[in-house]
Amino acid sequence: MLPLWPLAVMFGLVPLWWLAGAFYLGWPLLGALLFVLLVTRGRVPLPPATGIWLLFLCLVVVSATQLQAPSAVLSFTLRLAFYATALVVGVYVYTAVRERADPVAVLTPLCAFWCGLVVLGWLGVLVPRLAMTTPMELLLPGGVAGNPFIQDMVHLSTAEYSARSLNPIYRPAAPFPYTNNYGSAYAMTLPAVVAFTMLRPRGVLRWLLLATLPLSLAPAFLTLNRGMFLSLGAGLAVLGIRAGLRGNVRVAASIVGIVVISGLATLFIPVTELIGNRVEASDTNTDRLSLYLEVIRRMADSPWLGYGAPVNVDTVTAAAPIGTQGQLWMVLFSHGVPALLCFLAWFVVAAVLCARATSAAGQWLAVVPVVCLVQFPFYGMASPNLAVAFFAITFAIALAEREARARATRRARPTRRPEAVPA
Repeated sequence: MLPLWPLAVMFGLVPLWWLAGAFYLGWPLLGALLFVLLVTRGRVPLPPATGIWLLFLCLVVVSATQLQAPSAVLSFTLRLAFYATALVVGVYVYTAVRERADPVAVLTPLCAFWCGLVVLGWLGVLVPRLAMTTPMELLLPGGVAGNPFIQDMVHLSTAEYSARSLNPIYRPAAPFPYTNNYGSAYAMTLPAVVAFTMLRPRGVLRWLLLATLPLSLAPAFLTLNRGMFLSLGAGLAVLGIRAGLRGNVRVAASIVGIVVISGLATLFIPVTELIGNRVEASDTNTDRLSLYLEVIRRMADSPWLGYGAPVNVDTVTAAAPIGTQGQLWMVLFSHGVPALLCFLAWFVVAAVLCARATSAAGQWLAVVPVVCLVQFPFYGMASPNLAVAFFAITFAIALAEREARARATRRARPTRRPEAVPA
């Protein structure tokens, strides 16, 4: 039986990895540990649609032939490592769920990740200007640590804000370098936390998670992530429709509870006003649109393999490289149209498989791929967040399969006819 402590180390100790500056650079190493354990075990069952993701990884590797500068090799390798680590995490979680009579414990590391997310989010609220040099930053060679892409990953900061602004808007980001990553992780992990409280009717962790749900709203709302609100809204809408069609009162009640708590939080946090102020004070919409249009224009020259990685140009209004500001655009620009189709296909297939869940917990988990699909045009996931998504989704797929087997067993069980009583 696969041990769960590697998952606990990987996901449960994220605040420690963040303090060390090793959250991003150390993530693939932790994934390698999981891979070694899987290989040592042997005869590992693969989640459905694994072949699609393996094809995606092959296309990513081939697209390396299109890299335009040697300096891009480091960032390319790290992104590829994140894609591979996500699959390893998914296979590990899927296998662990299938071989346990009670799979709830497998979800515990992801719930621990959620708790770390809430704690670090509050750190961004209370001390938003906190920043410091990490041990990882000191250990890296100067040329590597000075790379802007790497610098963002290893230099510790609790919030994202404009240092040049006289009245900056502080948006919680830790343990991530960017607040959009925080909002993305929050939206993907919330359904898993609710599912855990349904699967585990008692226990200290259940009550801790219930307490963190309202506490999490302040840092989540203050990220001002429109993509987070949009993806969560879409997920809750799909969940509500399924609950209505299936007459699941428990799921409907949980949705109402989440909406009511969120509504009460807006009485103290003027989210709409803050988002409006931020949009008026920045050119984020114009910048994103210029990047998206430039991706579409350039793809005509390299549609099959892309350009290997995002590139910096001076032909757009945004300061960010072309091929960023959204996972959809990153995969399309960096690796080409076939790679994007494979990437999206895996999540579409996962959404269909997860939708077969009938339990309340399974239905909550089933919205995670929906949340991801909504986020792809806006948020990048070439980061530890992709492993978070694979963790929740493969758990949901394995849970849906267990429920299907249980239903089949009940149907196959012969009904005992009452014996005739002699007169």
